[in-house]
Amino acid sequence: MNTTDGNRDDDIDDLLTLHEVAELLRVPDATLRYWRHQHTGPDSYKIGRHVRYPRSEVQRWLRNQRSNRSSDVA
Repeated sequence: MNTTDGNRDDDIDDLLTLHEVAELLRVPDATLRYWRHQHTGPDSYKIGRHVRYPRSEVQRWLRNQRSNRSSDVA
């Protein structure tokens, strides 16, 4: 189903909280906060005072981590 601006409804990601992403990655919340501060973790943005992570960005970041690791080994 399409929206009025031409984007598909499924283009709207699930938004994850910092805690949900930390649990998914199995790292402490503080580590994810540090990565965010260093701009090394998954892309995120603020909605008001709340940080949210689009699920697709977390998945993209994980794929990049895997491919970066592979290139480091070679």
